[in-house]
Amino acid sequence: MSLRALAAGLSLGLAVCLAAPAQADSCDRLTVRLIRATGASLVGRTGALVVFRAADAERFRLDCQDPRRLLFRSERREPQGAYFVLIGEAAHALTGAPAAAVETLTRQLHQDSLLTGSAQLGRVGGAVIRCDPGDRPDGFGIGTLCRVAADRPGRGPRRSPLHHKAGLPAAPRAG
Repeated sequence: MSLRALAAGLSLGLAVCLAAPAQADSCDRLTVRLIRATGASLVGRTGALVVFRAADAERFRLDCQDPRRLLFRSERREPQGAYFVLIGEAAHALTGAPAAAVETLTRQLHQDSLLTGSAQLGRVGGAVIRCDPGDRPDGFGIGTLCRVAADRPGRGPRRSPLHHKAGLPAAPRAG
């Protein structure tokens, strides 16, 4: 093995070792930010997954792997208002999107998912939100499931040809 190859291998190993603590530290900072924004308590952490419990006993999860995302699960088909407020506060901490706009859009997406029986997707203020209906055929059971992630810059919503001809957006937007 040449000296150049050995040096390249050592520098790669050092970069990996330095990146892992930085990612963990970044996840720790985001965890603290979510606790402060929502008032939730930390239930536990395993690797890149962090679980929280909110004051109304709802649980939500943060996945720190890129792209970072939040998962909110309610046992209720029609969650109380605090569920949507929690999503708005947490989305604001994750993406910077306005909490009230996220809350409003999440309520709309949830209701639309119940009416259509299919997942609904929307974007607002840098956040992408997806809500799935209750009574899921994949065995997840009755309840509500919503996810939030940061919108990727430069990736606009895709529109079907019918949406394009009708001048409709691909996904509902708040406001």
